[in-house]
Amino acid sequence: MSLASVIVETKPFEGQNAGTSGLRKKVKVFMEKHYTENFIQCILNTLGDKIVGSTLIVGGDGRYFSKQAINTIIRIASANGVSKLIIGQLGLLSTPAVSNLIRNQKVLGGIVLTASHNPGGIRHDFGIKYNIENGGPAPTHFTNDVYEHTKKITSYKFTPKLETDRLIDVLGTNTFNVDGRDFVVEVIDSTADYVKLMKEIFDFKKLRTLIRGTEQRAAFNVLIDSMNGVTGVYVRRIFVEELGASPDNNVFRIVPLDNFGEIHPDPNLVYAKDLVDKIQANPAYDMGVAFDGDGDRNMIIGKNAFFVTPSDSLAVIANNLECIPYFKKHGVRGFARSMPTAAAVDRVAEKLGKEMFEVPTGWKFFGNLMDAGRLSLCGEESFGTGSDHIREKDGIWAVLAWLSIIEHKNMSIEDILKEHWNIYGRNYFTRYDYEEVESDAADKMMKHLENFIATDGLIGKSFSSNGKSYKVAKMDNFSYVDPIDHSVTKNQGVRVLFDDGSRLVYRLSGTGSSGATIRVYIDSYEKKDVLSDAQEMLKPLVNIGLEISQLKQFTGRDAPTVIT
Repeated sequence: MSLASVIVETKPFEGQNAGTSGLRKKVKVFMEKHYTENFIQCILNTLGDKIVGSTLIVGGDGRYFSKQAINTIIRIASANGVSKLIIGQLGLLSTPAVSNLIRNQKVLGGIVLTASHNPGGIRHDFGIKYNIENGGPAPTHFTNDVYEHTKKITSYKFTPKLETDRLIDVLGTNTFNVDGRDFVVEVIDSTADYVKLMKEIFDFKKLRTLIRGTEQRAAFNVLIDSMNGVTGVYVRRIFVEELGASPDNNVFRIVPLDNFGEIHPDPNLVYAKDLVDKIQANPAYDMGVAFDGDGDRNMIIGKNAFFVTPSDSLAVIANNLECIPYFKKHGVRGFARSMPTAAAVDRVAEKLGKEMFEVPTGWKFFGNLMDAGRLSLCGEESFGTGSDHIREKDGIWAVLAWLSIIEHKNMSIEDILKEHWNIYGRNYFTRYDYEEVESDAADKMMKHLENFIATDGLIGKSFSSNGKSYKVAKMDNFSYVDPIDHSVTKNQGVRVLFDDGSRLVYRLSGTGSSGATIRVYIDSYEKKDVLSDAQEMLKPLVNIGLEISQLKQFTGRDAPTVIT
């Protein structure tokens, strides 16, 4: 039976502007009539003529409204001349898995249904982002074009009689005739391609021996928390089935739930408290791991909940890439970090003679460097780490990298960090998040800081707290010129740079769905005193950061929502 598409009249919605990584709003916003349809159509409009005859990947973290969104995507894609959709079974695909499939299948791109680390469920958040043909998040010029389309859209194309109920539940290929053209929906195993990739990168035989143990070496006891997100299906396949971890003792919360079990799926010390408590309560565990909703972020803790900052995690991996087969085969090029991330990896790059890049927040900024062959490893302080095997940060990859290092060095996580600090010194680092701040108050605080930049009001001024003094050497709003395409990205965060190398950074996050999230980053480098408590070491600079910004006066907040 041949199906016919129709044209549905619509009107623009305000605010369909993708942030750092996609459009994120409350579920009930996406449920408004025409809202999701408009945004999907505008993505396809931005792609233009390339969409006809193309193949797209579709999947996400399984949060509430995912299946309804996939049904909408199927009907709109079929009406716009897309030839094929490749969809993860039940709609599940981690963000790293989408990136891999785009690259592996050599398709036009992918639509990822996720709000990443934001909470899910009917009362919470949903998100849609587009990944381009290199597998990475759409660049700013693309998302700007989508936004322009959303402001003037008058209609979208739709195939109303295309039956989608339970279509994504069963593996296999379904072919439909729409407007005289074949339209194919292929439902695939969500894990197969990604597991194959990981087995090409890492030595699974060595990792299985590490996890299972031998007569000469005790088993390495890991506890993995998928926080009811999409990584659960990958954790079961990789860590349980391939590496021999116990499904009862080594993993938990590995069944994806559409509301994440009413928890906040953000892998940090606050929201992954269940993991931290379990590790602290049981000294038999050597390592704790948590992932976010869509699988691109990770948190690493050692025995007794010894916390590894994402900045240190990146630096340690950079310093030990020789134990990962992928890098032996492909070599190691440059390293990169986001601007707010502590500069620990910079010192590794200097010692190893590798290029080092500092980019704005957002994984899309690493893609050009990777495609140009100048970047092998990169990371963000927001618990994201990855390499050039795909064009997204990759939580499971990061954990497998750590296990490879532990197997190679035969050392505990804490001892690996202490060895690293003794060689390179330590960047004491913390981040204060003030979530769902009233937007006007957040904007006023940022304008207050920008006024100091305009007037050079802080240059040369000294601040003291808790017996420590810091003198301001420079203050700016970070700008980045891409060394590959020479595009310029401005206003990426206010930086206060002190003459001893310490830093304060202030940003408004682009990943929230309501209000504003103010993030304050505090970074201080110590060459010798590397074993002290981080929060105690940073307390003076925290106090100065709050004094300079007048954050409490502008927002009324006495304390951050999250400290990492």
